Amino acid sequence: MKLKTLLPIAVLGVIAVQSKAAKPVNFIIINLDDAGYGDFSCTGALGYTTPNIDKMASLGMRFTQFHAVQPISGASRAGLLTGCYPNRIHMAGAPMPDSQTGINSEEETIAEILKEKGYTTAVYGKWHLGHQHPFLPLQNGFDEFYGIPYSHDMWPNHPQNNYFHFPNLPTIEGNDVVGYNTDITQFTAAFTNRTIRFIKKNSKRPFLIYLAHPQPHVPLAVSPQFKGKSKQGLYGDVMMELDWSVGEILKTLKENKLEENTLVIVTSDNGPWINYGNHAGSAAGMREGKSTTFQGGNRVTCIMYWKNTIPAGTLCNQLASNIDILPTVAEISKASSPKHKTDGISLLRLLRGDVQSSPRKNFAYYYRQNELQAITDGTYKLIFPHTYTSYENQEPGNNGQPGNTTQRTIGEKELYDLRRDPGERYNLINQHPEIVTILEQTANEIRNDLGDDLQHIPGKNRRPAGTLQSTTLFQGSGN
Repeated sequence: MKLKTLLPIAVLGVIAVQSKAAKPVNFIIINLDDAGYGDFSCTGALGYTTPNIDKMASLGMRFTQFHAVQPISGASRAGLLTGCYPNRIHMAGAPMPDSQTGINSEEETIAEILKEKGYTTAVYGKWHLGHQHPFLPLQNGFDEFYGIPYSHDMWPNHPQNNYFHFPNLPTIEGNDVVGYNTDITQFTAAFTNRTIRFIKKNSKRPFLIYLAHPQPHVPLAVSPQFKGKSKQGLYGDVMMELDWSVGEILKTLKENKLEENTLVIVTSDNGPWINYGNHAGSAAGMREGKSTTFQGGNRVTCIMYWKNTIPAGTLCNQLASNIDILPTVAEISKASSPKHKTDGISLLRLLRGDVQSSPRKNFAYYYRQNELQAITDGTYKLIFPHTYTSYENQEPGNNGQPGNTTQRTIGEKELYDLRRDPGERYNLINQHPEIVTILEQTANEIRNDLGDDLQHIPGKNRRPAGTLQSTTLFQGSGN
């Protein structure tokens, strides 16, 4: 008779930990469109609540100094998916429906580095890295795509249709157009349901989901279930439905016992489109909004949840950016970094609770297109002379119509202490000449690397965008 070998409890514990550690981590990146820093009840929203996102913050980590890499949709998304400053890869700005350019096939996305580790990948919602066939998700590492190729205001129903003349907006499944001008009130629910279906289908293998909700970008649209639910009108209704979406995804992870090996990220591509008034979000008192490189344009909410890895209820005040998501995913999954130079840094030390560390040793640069308009060391922000579209001191729009904007010029350098003055109201340029000198020296280094059109510096390390010489994908009766 053979006696069973009894292992000590400590050894069993080690085996359990090793087994858990060996289980691949899934990734769900939820990228909202034009959501302001103050658009969640945990960051001060009024007239509605976002209980699921608030709960996610209470169980995970909320970043208070998180920045979108550029304050405009296409560029921000290019940065998130490649870990690069968008102007490094010639993807600054927002590609239009007549664009013949997009992401270069030589660039590697989050999906592509994870594919080499056996991940299955999907993107639902808004793409905006080029709408021609070579630039679509399935040619850039994703197994599934259902959504729209660019912003849903780029369609015939644009509120300024006397000025813009957009073609019909395609809805794409995989690489195929499956409809035009689809009912946008169903977008949030449809993309959420696709995400839930994908989680259930792939619960036994590692996956990446990039859920890029088109809302709360104008035109606002909400399903009948949420219409009229908030005290802040349609914008509040939209935010409540987006919060429902996050809740359904978290519930699905729990039901499928995936919470402990799934990192969920909620963030926004840039700040609010202020001149749309009651159809725009809140920059929480910060200066300006979307399309500007002031804090209201770049600083966004970011919440990350990873059960039993991220300490619950953690606030992280370290400087971070959406270009840091790719290297964070790469380190967690042990995937190879892209072959080309990237700009983000891994946030894994922060996620494990070491929030006093500062993994970002370099500075953060505020580019608009290829113009370096500001730089920060995380405390002080130096703004360089430039011209921008301003929303301030203008009457905002109402009920889906945009308000006025004006062109303003920063004529001289400005310096702000972001610790005390996140609204960038009190210029300290004459008080800290030594800080200005350090920031300017660092700015010159990045100008030599990435360029600066304002100073006619081409940059040594910029790479070309993908280009297309053939006919457009969306030709025929749909256009």
